[in-house]
Amino acid sequence: MKALFSAATFALGTLALTSAPAQAADKFMTIGTGGQTGVYYVVGQSICRFVNQGDSGYKCNAPSTGASVANVNGIENGDLDMGVAQSDVQYNAYNGEAQFKGEAHQDLRSVFALHGEPATLVARADSGIDSLDDLKGKRVNIGNPGSGNRATMDMIMEAKGWKRSDFALASELDSAEQASALADNNIDAFLFVAGHPNGSIQEAATTTDVKLVPMDDSAIKKLVEEHPYYSFYTVPGGMYKGNPEDVTVFGVGATLVSSSKVDADTVYAATKAVFENFDRFKKLHPAFANLDEKTMISEGLSAPLHEGAKRYYQEKGWSTED
Repeated sequence: MKALFSAATFALGTLALTSAPAQAADKFMTIGTGGQTGVYYVVGQSICRFVNQGDSGYKCNAPSTGASVANVNGIENGDLDMGVAQSDVQYNAYNGEAQFKGEAHQDLRSVFALHGEPATLVARADSGIDSLDDLKGKRVNIGNPGSGNRATMDMIMEAKGWKRSDFALASELDSAEQASALADNNIDAFLFVAGHPNGSIQEAATTTDVKLVPMDDSAIKKLVEEHPYYSFYTVPGGMYKGNPEDVTVFGVGATLVSSSKVDADTVYAATKAVFENFDRFKKLHPAFANLDEKTMISEGLSAPLHEGAKRYYQEKGWSTED
């Protein structure tokens, strides 16, 4: 399999590409992303790449942030114009649920959906874990508090009626630590919510024998049915060493969000920059390869569409509500 795309390498390439003499402009936009090794960072850098190369008159900056929740909060307090957020975080923020309970962000607006982020369960091949139920009594990394991994694991545990005491160990490692912990036999399995192909999962698969565990039993099917921001996904066979068969999992999607307080021209410029360079955008990371314009403006968007994005879609003749 081809080497995975490096977000850090991309960032360096982006700097090189955008260091040419730039047009004079006095309008700026800032897009919140995530960690510099993650796909969210590539999303923001990619959007800014096309904005900065275009003639919209905007200068775009996409700093590394704490990802979904941090981006929503940054948009709310005016530090960010747009940001990448998981579809469940978007839903919870707009409706004032879960981590935003009692603090509904009614000004939150959708711009477009991005790649899918399946919740992928990775287990040591010698762990005896062949199904979700086999996690009971095992050493499982449930994710660090406040992370998307942890939020999804909490949902799974609630759906299954599990408590932390049902595991032999419930570690709280962050995503950068879990692959080495699996390889060192300090845990039996970890859950990772991320786009594919994924560097952390590839690292785990190349340093020890692992298996991707299906997550489509009756409890998970009910979970997906009851929550509009969840969908089923297929991790293709052969994507990771030692896993030749397709595996069905579930998860969320990445979305770009903004606020009704952000000027429509700003969001319009970002939206246009992506879709006017769509074929190029899809080539900037493997997770973007299967993006489709129709689903990007219709699926996984819980908050109302931003007026700036809506204006562009209407100009293109794509179906949107008035």
